[in-house]
Amino acid sequence: MEWERVKLRFAPNLTVSFADRDLALRQIEEIAERGTYPVYVIYGPEGCGKTALFRQVVKVLEALGYSVSMINPLGGEGDERLVISRDLKEFVSGVLSEITGLHTERLIDLAVELLYRVVRLGRSRRIALLADDVFQGIGLGRAEQLVKKLLNMIEYPSIDYERIVVLISSSEGITRSRVGRHRWANIYILWNMGRDGFRELYSQVPDPKPEFDEVWGLCGGNPWVLSQLYISGWRVDEVIHRISEGRRLNDFILRLTRKQLEILKEAVNDPDVLVESLREASGRDEKAEIGELIDKLVELNLIIELWDRSYGYIDQPPPERDPELGIGRYYAWQTPLHKEALKRTINKANQY
Repeated sequence: MEWERVKLRFAPNLTVSFADRDLALRQIEEIAERGTYPVYVIYGPEGCGKTALFRQVVKVLEALGYSVSMINPLGGEGDERLVISRDLKEFVSGVLSEITGLHTERLIDLAVELLYRVVRLGRSRRIALLADDVFQGIGLGRAEQLVKKLLNMIEYPSIDYERIVVLISSSEGITRSRVGRHRWANIYILWNMGRDGFRELYSQVPDPKPEFDEVWGLCGGNPWVLSQLYISGWRVDEVIHRISEGRRLNDFILRLTRKQLEILKEAVNDPDVLVESLREASGRDEKAEIGELIDKLVELNLIIELWDRSYGYIDQPPPERDPELGIGRYYAWQTPLHKEALKRTINKANQY
């Protein structure tokens, strides 16, 4: 099935059409045919395109007969924080101005109530709730309660629906282990765009711009990095500086133990060094020290844990290994520029 491609704000002065992700859209279509059970959490690098995918999924599910509410607490104005299918628009005309100020949990309640209303009115019996980056909006400590609440919506609804789809996206790596330890959610990874799909997006960025191979090597398929490079006038150092300062990488490096720093110096060239070092650790204390380093890299959204490429991915999985892009078998740097930002910070720290 072909779907209308949504328009997306790529930069303050540039709008693009949703690009690629055809496999992901087919997977969502298959999910819609049966509904979700339990909640599906789609996890991936910051800026890999989760919000864009969800915006497109609204159109896909609507074409399949679903009434859809999508919330984006980190969005700007009301119509960006709450995106809805056409059949729900009559119910929100008077409240859009209030949506901007609503906290995340109240926004979720509103989105759910809209879906319940169309079912009670007999307008629809297929409903979908898409929650984009909500864990950051409510705080990591409440992530588990939210997933359980949405699972209850599937298991014990107060309405008689035919099918339901509940999708949550997250860039917060630390929530993965917390949510994943329960039966409440199935977790899937959305990786950065593949080379061909990324070229499709790159082609919509106006000239002058660097050659595609150079941009690919900097972004690794990450749309956010591409947008930041475009906004900065292709000043790579400026974007790297923002990544470093935003995560306070200098402070992070200065707090590492000697063992942790030695491992990290190797891991910027091969992230699987983290796993190998953990396996080779000789005692409990050393394992704890290395585990602490890995946990901090995940918490800072610098690396992402990967798994068997044959299962658990929305859209194409990353390659088995790609050292140039910072992708290992078990771990990967979120983008090449995240890897480069850390490498530069380590080199600077060594000068003191």
